[in-house]
Amino acid sequence: MSSGTENAETTDDSGSDSGGGHCSTADSDGEVAEEIAIISFGRKMDTAEEIKAEIGDRYEAIDIIEYHGDVFEEHWGEYDCFIGLMASGIAMRKTAHLLDDKWEDPAICVVDEELTWAIPITGGHHGANQVAQDLATMGAVPAMTTASEAAGKQGVESRAKAMDTHVVNGDSTVKTNLAVLDENLGPVARLEGPKAVLVGDDVTVLKRNKNDGIVIGTGSVSGASKESFIAAWEEALEQTDYDLSDVEFVGTATRKEDEEGLLEAAQELDLGVVAFDKETLLAHEGPTPSKSKELIGWPGVSEASAIAGGAEQELVLEKLGYENEVTVAIGR
Repeated sequence: MSSGTENAETTDDSGSDSGGGHCSTADSDGEVAEEIAIISFGRKMDTAEEIKAEIGDRYEAIDIIEYHGDVFEEHWGEYDCFIGLMASGIAMRKTAHLLDDKWEDPAICVVDEELTWAIPITGGHHGANQVAQDLATMGAVPAMTTASEAAGKQGVESRAKAMDTHVVNGDSTVKTNLAVLDENLGPVARLEGPKAVLVGDDVTVLKRNKNDGIVIGTGSVSGASKESFIAAWEEALEQTDYDLSDVEFVGTATRKEDEEGLLEAAQELDLGVVAFDKETLLAHEGPTPSKSKELIGWPGVSEASAIAGGAEQELVLEKLGYENEVTVAIGR
């Protein structure tokens, strides 16, 4: 999985008992791929095995199936995403007649035998981009053509994935992703229930995949290393009753969203990153005084982002510093 950076406030906390990202989940639109099939010619099986060994632990299941003329038709609907270890033209011709609905069809990503290019063909926002980014760890260049990613922006499906939520009303994302491109999409608003909500077709509804997780809020000096972030987060978790499996996402400030060490650490731990704007952090300021407020007008990033991101909007652990590089707080 690849982490994303978003400008968001938080999500609806209604929760779901079924792994909401999976395309077979009852009210999910399948923006996360979990069960993968690698379709490979017999002569390319060694490469298929290499792919499975490299990215297999990031998914619930990866199967390798030898190519034959009806292989896609035979297994259509069994998997969230197909990795076609073949020319893109073959995958296109063999699946075109099977495509019916972007929200129900499995995603397809093709990759060449030399692992030079990973090309999402269908379902970019529903697993193919995710797989392409994972194949990038093997050296493949992810050739993404979905509008928001091509423009260097995070679509709402990617935001949902980073925040451990899923999209409930998929058709709305056409308009909300256009707003992403125009930089007109505001922060995601939390609605506390029980409550009935009436929305238009230009409002995307996100639903938490779980409602008892925690958020790691983090700040840092410029250039902090991946190792420092991971060590700080792990040290903070050790002082609570939680562990990495309980973390919904990592929260930070928009001014820190491009920190290379932070993004690398989140990717290594398979966590999404959500970046909060200044106004949101000021509205959720934590109890520990911060020099940054006096110097540049920003509150302490770690506590404010942990509070802003948590379903309960409360701190579990106040700010800790690590090696004068990274600060971390935990919220829920």
